[in-house]
Amino acid sequence: MANVFLYYLIALNIVTFFVYGIDKWKAKREKWRIREAALLGLAVFGGSIGALLGMKIWHHKTMHRKFKYGLPLILLVQIVLLSFSSCATTTSYTPSSSTEIPVMENQSVQEHSPNTKPRLEIK
Repeated sequence: MANVFLYYLIALNIVTFFVYGIDKWKAKREKWRIREAALLGLAVFGGSIGALLGMKIWHHKTMHRKFKYGLPLILLVQIVLLSFSSCATTTSYTPSSSTEIPVMENQSVQEHSPNTKPRLEIK
């Protein structure tokens, strides 16, 4: 399931990056533009890294406040949400009594000081 989500994010960020480039191309040629709500929506649904890269590489929407401050804020919220969701799914490991290290018979460990390595003494 995590792989599917990762592929989704990669694909959406690539698409978002190129959509920002297309909108910049259209802006230069005074053609019909992509709505700002659509550009921000792509970022909200997971394409925030592609949107930020698109802004930097294409020099697009860099002076608009909702993009200049909104996109980093969207990315920050996504990182926080992702970290909370990953913390909720992790489980802690507690070893059981059957995982103790077996001690071999006829061997003892010598006492040692912090400056010397411990040695096994075979009897």
